Amino acid sequence: MKKNLLLLLLLLVCCSLFAATLSFGQGSPDYDGGYKIKFNDDGSKYFRILSWAQVQGNYTVDPGKDQNGNEISPMNIRLRRARVLMFAQITDRFMILTHFGLNSLGSSTMSPVGTGGGSQIFMHDAWAQYTIGKNHAVGAGLHYFNGISRLNNQSTLNFMTLDNNRQSWSTLGLTDQFARHVGIFGKGTFGKLQYRVAINDALTNSLDTRDPAASENVGKAVYGGKRILGSKDAGFAYAGYFEYALMDQESNFLPYKVGSYLGAKKILNIGAGFFLHPNGAAIVTDSISGNVTGENVNIMAVDVFYEAPIGAKNAAITAYGTYQTNNYGTNYLYSAYGTGSMLYGHVGFVLPGDKTKTRFQPYASFGLNSYDASSDSRNVTGLGVNAYMSGHNSKLTLEYQNTAFGSSSVNTVTLRAQIYL
Repeated sequence: MKKNLLLLLLLLVCCSLFAATLSFGQGSPDYDGGYKIKFNDDGSKYFRILSWAQVQGNYTVDPGKDQNGNEISPMNIRLRRARVLMFAQITDRFMILTHFGLNSLGSSTMSPVGTGGGSQIFMHDAWAQYTIGKNHAVGAGLHYFNGISRLNNQSTLNFMTLDNNRQSWSTLGLTDQFARHVGIFGKGTFGKLQYRVAINDALTNSLDTRDPAASENVGKAVYGGKRILGSKDAGFAYAGYFEYALMDQESNFLPYKVGSYLGAKKILNIGAGFFLHPNGAAIVTDSISGNVTGENVNIMAVDVFYEAPIGAKNAAITAYGTYQTNNYGTNYLYSAYGTGSMLYGHVGFVLPGDKTKTRFQPYASFGLNSYDASSDSRNVTGLGVNAYMSGHNSKLTLEYQNTAFGSSSVNTVTLRAQIYL
């Protein structure tokens, strides 16, 4: 145990020095984002590229054993995300965007010559959109204009907490590819009301590969309606998110919601959203007949996001809360998902300081997940601090998280270094 703690301390120091070196080389916190190639004098025709990487070290207390009975190492180092995003506008009438990269590359997902599935770069987003009038647009492709809540549309560049609340990416791998659907979308604003809606062709081969006719699954829904019932009955899913700005209005140009503006804006947004997948779940209620029927998946949420500067020394508060009802079908419980309800919130405070120097933001988060299929709740508690050397462009995040579900309690300490240009 002492050896592992010393290794973790060494890892924390090395990551801190690495991030600090990169941040001072990058320059000012007034970085205006990405490499932009202008095709005309006023910059309205352009091609823009952004790139980012997140590297982290995790220490898990008593991680248990793997499927072969071997003890799992309490420490690991991962390339959490490595991404490239590119988009271009030749006229204000249309835009194209592509976004690719990889996630969670570590010793167990690497391959000897980089050809394994875990080592592969894949497409996150690829869509084209067309402007209708001044404030509205439609588009199609592999997109991230999701419904349900702000966190289901969260950017990975500017988290306030270490990462997104896992249960808020409510359909990840069940009906989409890593929180992206192939479909058509519409977005826009009516005054201070911002909207996004989508009709999507649901994923056929989801993470939930269970057989609803297996004895252990009878009477329990399986999220495999399209795979089991076919595309005619369970082909499409529908989503929407609507948000009203009581203070400053956020951009709706890209779908990625900001986690914290570090006090650069004064925001109070109230939102509501939904996700509906008719016959998305399949269930066998009678083991004798073995008949498979479909059940609708229906997820709804309301949320509120608040951010404001405090005082004259660049202090700021960020707070978010959401309540979500999840209906994945009768007695559904699989991985992070389950039919029931979720209450989640987080709050952070940017300490007073000089914007040209390192700024700190301690924060806390809590998630309560209740399930119809279990008398136990899943509680996720996080305590952490962000160190911003150059805003979100160069930051360190240190977080302690406890996840408790029934008799299981997992405690993890993570340090992450992020750079994006």
